[in-house]
Amino acid sequence: MDIDKDVEASVQRALIEQVRRHTGIAMNERKWTMLKGRLRRRVMALGLPDYRDYLQVLDTSSEEVRDFIDLVTTNETSFFRTPRIWEYLAQSFLPQWYAAHAGTPLRVWSAAASSGEEAWTTAMLCEEFRAREAAFRYAIVGTDISDGILASARAGSYQGRSIEGLRANHPALLQKWFRSEGARATVNDALRTHVSFRQHNLYSVPRELGQFDLVLLRNVLIYFDLDGQQAVLANVRRAMKPDAILIVGESESLSRVSTGFTFEQPLIYRIGDHREERDHEHA
Repeated sequence: MDIDKDVEASVQRALIEQVRRHTGIAMNERKWTMLKGRLRRRVMALGLPDYRDYLQVLDTSSEEVRDFIDLVTTNETSFFRTPRIWEYLAQSFLPQWYAAHAGTPLRVWSAAASSGEEAWTTAMLCEEFRAREAAFRYAIVGTDISDGILASARAGSYQGRSIEGLRANHPALLQKWFRSEGARATVNDALRTHVSFRQHNLYSVPRELGQFDLVLLRNVLIYFDLDGQQAVLANVRRAMKPDAILIVGESESLSRVSTGFTFEQPLIYRIGDHREERDHEHA
């Protein structure tokens, strides 16, 4: 797979552009080694001489584009990632939302749901809340651009570091909401009743998803440039009810983008005047 440096530079730029075209993710030349590593095994599996031939396959095969998206998107998540977010949802958001919306189902969107841990974590919190408020109803939609990772999310079956973290930090929830099968644990039917997954590109307007009371858009914006962030946030906002809450990742802030969101507390935003957000974040 060795090609001269000028050709490699051209192929590098073309593949980085393919990433942006199909996912919206903004990679730069510093990510080339990582990208090449992810694609190398696929190029070899197809029996192609080098990455130039792979570019031709991408241009002619929609099936290969799906595999390409699965390979280049980052799918790292865990149960109860960033504990203070889940404390906020359990102790503040759910009681306050229910007090103001009794009789209305809560709708939650886990955007960029990856392998599903975030959606299932949310379901566990909702079920625990429902044990105290029997009339509470909810539905969670998890979306991702990768069909491959969504298959894992739907299966809801986990092992290794992901489930070990849940076992160490929330053993009672693991026992209550999962079936253990040796080293593997699978979500039970009570959670499945309220959670669904579907393919969605955040660059697309989510008309088919409906309106949400809570959107989890965590550790996603860091992969987009400024224009991409604004486009994604504008699309997400279209799927939010007027008093909905948006939660972003621990390395993310909306202070640099004009989005129509108001800063509530670190990582947590509401629809409102963007100027208010800047005033709070820089106070």
